Amino acid sequence: MSTLAARPLTSLIHRLTLTAGVALTALLGACDNSSSSNANKSAPAATNAPAAKPAASEIVIGHYGSLTGPEATFGRSTDNGIKLAVEEINAAGGVNIGGTSHTIKVISEDTEGKPEKAGTVVTKLITSDKVVCVLGEVASSVTLAGAPVAQQFGVPMITPSSTNPQVTAVGDMISRVCFIDPFQGYACAKFAFSDLKVKKAAILFDQAAAYSVGLKDEFEKNFKQMGGEVVAVEAYTKGESNFNPLLTKIREKNAEILFIPGYYTDVANIAIQARKLGMTMPLLGGDGWDSADLAKNGGAAIEGSFYSNHYAADQPTEEIQSFVKKYKEKFGETPDGLAALGYDAARIFADAATRAGSTNGAKLAAAITSTKGFKGVTGTITINEKRDAVKPAVIVEMKGGKPVFRARVEP
Repeated sequence: MSTLAARPLTSLIHRLTLTAGVALTALLGACDNSSSSNANKSAPAATNAPAAKPAASEIVIGHYGSLTGPEATFGRSTDNGIKLAVEEINAAGGVNIGGTSHTIKVISEDTEGKPEKAGTVVTKLITSDKVVCVLGEVASSVTLAGAPVAQQFGVPMITPSSTNPQVTAVGDMISRVCFIDPFQGYACAKFAFSDLKVKKAAILFDQAAAYSVGLKDEFEKNFKQMGGEVVAVEAYTKGESNFNPLLTKIREKNAEILFIPGYYTDVANIAIQARKLGMTMPLLGGDGWDSADLAKNGGAAIEGSFYSNHYAADQPTEEIQSFVKKYKEKFGETPDGLAALGYDAARIFADAATRAGSTNGAKLAAAITSTKGFKGVTGTITINEKRDAVKPAVIVEMKGGKPVFRARVEP
């Protein structure tokens, strides 16, 4: 998921890396040059007072996410999933490193969903809180801003749910436990063409979000290759309120399905306006739809629509139902895909630390990237040579105000 303006991805990475570097330098001030040997001499001082040194039997990890802001459900769900996993790991004895059991402590920082805050909070987690691993972010644009900091300091970062392919291209410290947009776009196209049997699709995408642009491109490419026709492609910008002109253009093309690769914050509004215009075709989207607020805000307009996701809470596997039960007991609600991915990311960290027998950055990163056949809530996870997770996707249908499992798409 992401919120950056669409542009060539190589330029995007370059700009974000420079931005992170500038932010780091700006924070330097009167820093103590005797800080960690892993940091280069241009690294910033922490913005907060130094945290207390962890106990010898405690290791600290960080999470940065949108705990407030427009997409706050993403960050809060991820944070809940991480904390539930850590609670379980600690209750089972923690992480065994060098024959000693270590408990895990999580420190969470809020990005408000803003890329410009990512460098600051990741720097704080690493230099002040002394985390050995960073989990986050959800939005690809925010992760792309924070990842260069972790790479610079040699601290592993696992993103639970950033699906833009360029995220792990930042460097060998950066991994993910979710599938990537090329596969997600393929999964949506395959479901539309093969399962729903539609031959004409329209697309309405957020032109200012790399996540949305990438999914649009992949869906369009794959749908056409399968023999379908894309009869309309229209663009909006996040936060718009009047979609009627764009929807009217699409309505004239007689599409059988409308693909909207945006975030739940806009999708609900689009759905309501589309139904008022008499557009009855199913709506289809990606994992950016995954929030309880989708049904809350979209109501009847979103019923019968579909989106790709990392898991479905009603799948009858032991792993999923055990997780759902524990999450409901602790947080009083059904976990969405972001919660499940946060849970899996924390557990993969613990598994890798145990296998590495160390919290050294290079050793820990190598153990994370060697993860094979990990039984997660979101599927069996194998991390490939690009540090991306190879795993299936699911398609859910909105029924009765909640997502219900409809199909599974294998990579």
